Amino acid sequence: MAMNGQELNSRSTQATDSKMAGHQVEDLRGFNPIFYFSQAVGAAIVVLVSIWTIHHRGGFTWRSNPGLEFNWHPLLMTIGLVYLGGNVNLIYRSLRNYGKKGLKLSHACLHGVILILVLFGLVAAFDSHNFAVPPKPNLYTLHSWIGLLTVILYCSQYVVGFISFMYPGIADALRGVLMPYHVFCGVSIFIMSSCAVLTGLLEKAIFTLSKDYASSGEGFLMNFIGLLVILYTILIGYLLHKPSYKRSYRAKNN
Repeated sequence: MAMNGQELNSRSTQATDSKMAGHQVEDLRGFNPIFYFSQAVGAAIVVLVSIWTIHHRGGFTWRSNPGLEFNWHPLLMTIGLVYLGGNVNLIYRSLRNYGKKGLKLSHACLHGVILILVLFGLVAAFDSHNFAVPPKPNLYTLHSWIGLLTVILYCSQYVVGFISFMYPGIADALRGVLMPYHVFCGVSIFIMSSCAVLTGLLEKAIFTLSKDYASSGEGFLMNFIGLLVILYTILIGYLLHKPSYKRSYRAKNN
């Protein structure tokens, strides 16, 4: 959208003030196209995982059929930790014009939604092993180790973050010290989530497709989903890494 002379002067004044105060100047050129493209890629991942689990894996049930119950696991984990996980990290940049208090509440609530999805996804995975005939062992693959560690860190990050940034009695100075670590841990957990999805796709393909992996349409679809997960992770990482896309110091105080 084109800006008029008054808006340009206002941006120029803010930029000058920022330079004088030693702050990074906000420059959003290219942000919107990359952000919208990332959302299209994320939505495509969710749609393709849904098609894979419904068309190729037989759909969904709960404990009446442990094999089909498992299908909830890749779908819920992908929606929660990858698609929503990327957006929850990006919320202060994608919704930069909203007030700080509202964004903090939205950030915490969205994390809560992700935790619920993750909980059901974990139950589906363990049920599919424990109620199978005969039962299957749990937590012996690299995927399960990465996934469990990611969930443990995610829960720890949520608890520490909620106490540090939502509890009113915490001093602002302490919050300032904790913030860089909070951001770093959030991005790290998001990357670990993508690694868990990639190893999970490969593990499932090897276990279920075996010799058909090289020639089946399902194998191609799973590989393509994996490539989209990598692309989505890179796009979100770029939007989070670029300093000029950071929410301005003026907006932080509103």
